[in-house]
Amino acid sequence: MRTKIPPLNRQLIVAAILLGLGQAGFFDGIVFHQLLQWHHMFTNIESTDTVSGLELNTLGDGLFHLVDWLLTLAGLVLLWLTVSRDEVELSTSVFIGAFCMGAGMFNVVEGILSHHVLQIHHVKPGTHQLAYDLGFIGAGILSIAIGWFVLDSNRSIDTAND
Repeated sequence: MRTKIPPLNRQLIVAAILLGLGQAGFFDGIVFHQLLQWHHMFTNIESTDTVSGLELNTLGDGLFHLVDWLLTLAGLVLLWLTVSRDEVELSTSVFIGAFCMGAGMFNVVEGILSHHVLQIHHVKPGTHQLAYDLGFIGAGILSIAIGWFVLDSNRSIDTAND
């Protein structure tokens, strides 16, 4: 028999999802935008080959990182409020599962919106562009599935202990 996750664990889950969203965004921005320089936020709108194009894309990347920072900050504040309560049951597996789900949600939502609906950029433009875009979304789906499995396993363990 499975039971509902207690409300305080829901707060832990929401905090971890927010942190997963923010950290996956930071990873995307740091690795794909800055280190590999495969794309910037608006490379399908304006090329980075001109000064004005580079300025627009740098602004877009900065706004993107601001959103990542706000998601991370919100996750940290909620995590702090959750764990500072004496009655909360902390669970590393709940946190990790929800974090993986948040990171995966980032990939799926950002991948569908930015790469396919709005088409403001692609993971790696050029040859095999669709494969990179679908791989990005696929990695997100895999991360969500892993996170769900970890959360579901934790629920089964909790129920068995009742």
